[in-house]
Amino acid sequence: MKIDLRSDTVTKPTQAMKDAMMKAELGDDVLGDEPTVQALESLACQLTGKEAAVFVPSGTMGNQIAIAAYTQPGDSVLVEDEAHILYYECGAPAVLNGVTLRSVPSQRGVIDPEILPKRCLTRSDHTPGTTLLCLENTHNRAGGVVTNQEHMMAYRDFADAKGISIHLDGARAFHAAIAQGLTIREVLNPVDSASLCLSKGLCAPVGSVLVGSGELISAARRWRKRLGGGMRQSGILAAAGIVALETMIDRLADDHALCRWFGEELSKLPGLTPSTPETNILMVQTQAPASLWQEALCQHDLHCFEIDPYRLRFVFHNDVSCGQTERAVEIVTHVSQTLATASA
Repeated sequence: MKIDLRSDTVTKPTQAMKDAMMKAELGDDVLGDEPTVQALESLACQLTGKEAAVFVPSGTMGNQIAIAAYTQPGDSVLVEDEAHILYYECGAPAVLNGVTLRSVPSQRGVIDPEILPKRCLTRSDHTPGTTLLCLENTHNRAGGVVTNQEHMMAYRDFADAKGISIHLDGARAFHAAIAQGLTIREVLNPVDSASLCLSKGLCAPVGSVLVGSGELISAARRWRKRLGGGMRQSGILAAAGIVALETMIDRLADDHALCRWFGEELSKLPGLTPSTPETNILMVQTQAPASLWQEALCQHDLHCFEIDPYRLRFVFHNDVSCGQTERAVEIVTHVSQTLATASA
């Protein structure tokens, strides 16, 4: 029995999604007459309270076309030190948009609002001007950590004082909402735009939705076209996204609960120091090299990622059951004993 805890991107579409995809009414989204895509974008606006939305193939594209729409070449964009936009998007802000990224330190992915004014640059003959703040909630490399609303409102105050915009990498923003007992509208209220992933914990096979003002989304559509993200009969994919938004948000709490229990069990084992998870991601410090752990776990069909030389990442999602989680604890326990014996 394969237990795949590498990422919540490995989720398979539900039967309801497959049924919706088969029955989807189709048009041509590039020509502007794709009814199912339009229904998805309308639903995203209703849920988030934003004026407009555009369906895109990936969260990375959503982030990058937002940056492009907000900035001009040479602008400075503020990002957290280990943000996905900085760490995992192949230098796209520089390559595609000609902007500079200025990173900001944090505590487990959460930026102290008081630091931001010190990192903000005023345009001059010598310095680029800061025009955009990019946030990430929840934060991937910090282990699914939630940025609370108090901090988010402080970022809003900073942005308003400086006259800059805020874009949220909301790949797991629904997790942040569930963890805080809030709606996605409340979570996104302090930001100007957000890229919301449908293909992680929500289980759709492909796609994200970028939401924001009408002006921003109009510009984002042009950038989507430039980058080759205009899809034709994409209602087949959007249909699964509609099911995701209508039926898969509340159940994220189950993933959070399994992740907490798994971490509690691993804390009892020698050689491992798990974090305290806030959502569906567990980071685990290892005494032995993480590569040895990953290889040993894989041999027992438990799959995770080596995120750092001495750190593993386990991610919980719809395709991981209570029984599989119990089996995963058994496997980690066995491997822990094996590695302890080998190092003795």
